[in-house]
Order: sequence, then C-alpha cells, then structure tokens
Amino acid sequence: MKKNVLIIGAGGVAQVVAHKCAQNNDVLGDIHIASRTLSKCEAILESVHEKGAMKQQGVLQAHQVDAMDSAAVAALIRSTGAQIVINVGSAFVNMTVLDACIETGAAYIDTAIHEDPTKICETPPWYANYEWKKRDLCAEKGITAILGAGFDPGVVNAFARFAIDEYMDEVKSIDIVDINAGSHGKYFATNFDPEINFREFTGVVYYWEDQQWKEKKMFETGRDWDLPVVGTCRAYQSGHDEVHSLATNYPQADVRFWMGFGEHYINVFTVLQNLGLLSEQPVKTAEGLEVVPLKVVKAVLPDPSSLAPNYTGKTCIGDLVKGVKDGQEVEVFVYNVADHKEAYLEVGSQGISYTAGVPPVAAAMLVASGEWDAKTMRNVEELDPKPFFTVLDQIGLPTRVLEGGLGGTDKAWNA
Repeated sequence: MKKNVLIIGAGGVAQVVAHKCAQNNDVLGDIHIASRTLSKCEAILESVHEKGAMKQQGVLQAHQVDAMDSAAVAALIRSTGAQIVINVGSAFVNMTVLDACIETGAAYIDTAIHEDPTKICETPPWYANYEWKKRDLCAEKGITAILGAGFDPGVVNAFARFAIDEYMDEVKSIDIVDINAGSHGKYFATNFDPEINFREFTGVVYYWEDQQWKEKKMFETGRDWDLPVVGTCRAYQSGHDEVHSLATNYPQADVRFWMGFGEHYINVFTVLQNLGLLSEQPVKTAEGLEVVPLKVVKAVLPDPSSLAPNYTGKTCIGDLVKGVKDGQEVEVFVYNVADHKEAYLEVGSQGISYTAGVPPVAAAMLVASGEWDAKTMRNVEELDPKPFFTVLDQIGLPTRVLEGGLGGTDKAWNA
C-alpha cells in the first residue's frame, strides 16, 4: 500500500486537493504541499485547519519548490517520503514532475496535458507529444502514472468507459458536455488560470470524426443542450485534452467536446484576441519593455480563487454516449451536478475548482489501496471506472445516469 502524498501547486484546485487529502488522511497518510510561493501553501494549510478537515492527527506541511526543476522535485519527494504525487500545478510543469516521479519511484497523478509555454494547440493527439513518450519507461520501471485525472479530462473519461462497458456492444459517438450555470458576479473572469484558460480557446478546435482528426475554429459550432438541473444551455465545440486519449482508445467512435459560454464571455474574448492580447509570443512596448500579452491579461484579471465567496449556481458535466446493443441503437448520459456554494462552504473554493480537485484525490486513494496502482502509465479510461465512482460518491462528486440519453430515466450509476 502506498501512502504519503505530495501536492504540487497552490491554486484553487490545490486547495480542494489539500482539503480532500486531509479529510482522508487515514488512507493517504502524511500530506505535503509545495509551490514556488511558500506563503500560498501556508494559506491553504491554514484553511484546512480552519475547516477542521483533518480526519485524524497527522503531518500537514508546506514546502517551497520550483516545479520546473526536476531534481528539486525529486529531492523533495525523497525528503518527505511521499509515495504519491498529485500534480495540480501549471500544465507547464508536468514533464519535470513526471520525471521526478520516475526517478524516485513515486506514483504520479495529474489533471491536464503538458504544455510548452511557447506553443499553442500542437499536432494531435496531444498526449503523444509529451507524456506518452514516457510510457515505456514507466512500464519498465513499474511507475504508476495516471494522466488527466481531474474532471475533464478524468471523470468524463471514466463516464465514457462506464457507458460503453455497461450499455453497449459497440460505441458510435462520445460527446462530452461541460456547463457552468453559475455566476461569480464579476464583469469578466476565468474559473481557472486565465493563461491556461485562454490557451485552450485561441488555437484550432481538434475533434475526432469518421476515424480521422478534423478541425474547426473556436465558437464556429454551437448547440443548445437540455441538461439535468441546469436546464437548456448553449455550448460550443472546443478542443480539449480528453478527446485525444479517447480517440486513441475508441478510434471507431466520433469524439467531441462541448463547453458552455455566454455571449458576454465570447464578446470579451473576441475583443482580446483581435487586439492580440491573447498572444503567447513576447512583444516590446514603446519603452523597450518586453512583455507577453497573455501574461499581462492574466495579471489584471481576478484570481480565480477570489471568485469563490460570492459564486452561486451549479455545474453539470457529462457524456452523451451513443452506440449499439443487441443490434439496437442506444444512448446514455452519464453525469455529475456540483454546487458552487456548497463547495465554498466545505473547502473554501468554487465549484470548478471542486470538480477538478476531488477526482485526483479519489485516484490517489485508489493508488493507495492498490486498485489503481497500475505500475505503468494509464489514461483514466484505461482503468476500471467503478472503484473510481464509488470513491467519488463518498467524497463529494456522485455519478448519475440518464438511461436512454437526455430526457431518459435518471438513476444513480450503481442503482
């Protein structure tokens, strides 16, 4: 059994991870959190103590580390005795943290694909550009590496696997729908790191259809989705991490990702993009100062963690999966609904951070118990989803199913 956890990162998602690890430290053991800014880690630990989140007495410590320095991360893993690393830092640090885990033998869990800060929207499938290049080495050394174990990617990958295994002989399509029907009360803000948020939407929208990669422009294709609890919401086809692994594991299925956007977000985004303010390439000001426009925009927008106190409303994220069973066409919608206010009251974070932060803790608990200690590299859909759903049910993100698709019969996944 693996125990002792090192959390990399100190943003809104890391806060959720820290609280949930503390709530389950009987399973996960010592809890350590590290980032470049020690004070941010210490603030998270203070919030854990304020909420009385520790299930039992144990280690809860903050550390400073540059996660871009693989040797420094490896040294911290050794000094803390961490056997599981949950990486919820910037997507720019994935490979250095993964390398540290491979060097030390610690299990690795992340929530998004690695990104090169100087590149946007690389050639698909994105995982093949970075993480999958280490797959054989992980298998050779017996290193457990679970990729994309947030909500999307992550839980939605498990939703797809579950729908296919339980309801279909053959899968035809997987449409992932992410709707945030909440309100943060700000003129304009992003729900997670603005730099990462904007990078998702300034490049090509890649999707998998007719067993080949196809391309669209952002906001080119939208449709209304009538979903449980949140009702009818407009979502646009977007590029996203999970499309790239699901298309590899289910090449016979069309795989698309849809994200909800309001007209105000689209208008502001369009102005920023047309002005060149979302560029990741440096420019020089008239005074000779070199700046990256995207980083300037990030600096002036609200910190996503600051949105939590006044956030209201709910999220609905799920998979509409279509296929064939016994010669008949079938469809099923597997989903979760989360509440922003409930998330804030429990862990001091808004619902987007909550849905992203709870799943990697569930994955860590399954690694600790041995059920997901794969001793190789895996995307979430390559692992048994049922233990994952069981733990998620227990720690705050219950899974539900609409048999017959949207408008079908609603039930718990295990009913």
